[in-house]
Amino acid sequence: MSKKKILCVVGARPNFMKIAPIMVAMKDHQALQPILVHTGQHYDNAMNHQFFADLGIPEPDVNLEVGSGTHAEQTAEVMKRFEPVVDREQPHAVLVVGDVNSTIACALVASKKNVPVIHVEAGLRSFDRAMPEEINRILTDQISDLLFTTERLAGENLLREGIRGDRIHFVGNVMIDTLHHNLARAIPAKRIFEEAHAPQRFLSGAYAALTLHRPSNVDHLETLQSLLETITMIGERIPVAFPLHPRTRSRIESFGLSALLENSNLLILPPLGYLQMLGLMKDAKLFLTDSGGVQEETTALGIPCITLRENTERTITVDAGSNTIVGTDRKKILEAFEDILSSGGKAGKIPEYWDGHAAERIVDLMAQWLQNGGRLA
Repeated sequence: MSKKKILCVVGARPNFMKIAPIMVAMKDHQALQPILVHTGQHYDNAMNHQFFADLGIPEPDVNLEVGSGTHAEQTAEVMKRFEPVVDREQPHAVLVVGDVNSTIACALVASKKNVPVIHVEAGLRSFDRAMPEEINRILTDQISDLLFTTERLAGENLLREGIRGDRIHFVGNVMIDTLHHNLARAIPAKRIFEEAHAPQRFLSGAYAALTLHRPSNVDHLETLQSLLETITMIGERIPVAFPLHPRTRSRIESFGLSALLENSNLLILPPLGYLQMLGLMKDAKLFLTDSGGVQEETTALGIPCITLRENTERTITVDAGSNTIVGTDRKKILEAFEDILSSGGKAGKIPEYWDGHAAERIVDLMAQWLQNGGRLA
């Protein structure tokens, strides 16, 4: 039996955590031949190599080396460079994950060439079209042939948008597969703090962690300044570890806000590898973030999460998990923070099928689907 060739696309670091367990599950599959394509949307080679090493992902078979640009430039460049790969490899399907520009770009190329598109993490909706990721999610789902969802509400969203039910399959969350697989290897926060020569306060007690990178939070002076001032207030109660995204650092410097980082209650860290971030998260009292993935990972770990956004596409983390949405309003942020300090915050529960086996379900269904000519029994 000849193997079905699958082009598996990654473009940005959130994709790496999603593709890792799928590549493992496909590695020795008798019916599937995975080919890993890295678009280079996130192009920090040192960080990419660190993530690939941490997650056990093989080096990409193809690297398109697209780099940065506006949304239009990046999407167009990915399409231009991905099309010859599809022509050369003649795959049986293209598998895309998540919601970055590479996801929609490669899905478009495949769809126009009548190559089936498989979307992992389909159906998530924030219902906020000001978010570029929301546009990517909606459009990718509309042109996908096989759609795998992380939560049941995502399937309802897809049905409401006119996608046939036989294309939608609830399989669970591959991000949580990766978390389960690597939890025992997580680098303890204490070690991270020691290597960063952190003040004793970080080494001897509870701490909060923060990530901040979304344009809506960091591209506007007033919003960013207010958030940093609020974090400074939180730091007076509990020290805050802050791995600083390059984009956020650039905005802080250009807005003249660097003085707000010069605080002994705030530990500025460089961007962290996956195992470091997992350790920082696992050992934290609470996590403040505007990241989608962190909302899911904290829910899986039972760590209270305060999300600095007005909405979330990962609604299961709020409805069942440990996540609270507060936006950027200082009063709401501090109220959620005080609740966690006094009561421990939302414990939540582990969502359905977040059991570490989502990738296995995906690969089994995908193999059946391809062998049956695009149908499942």
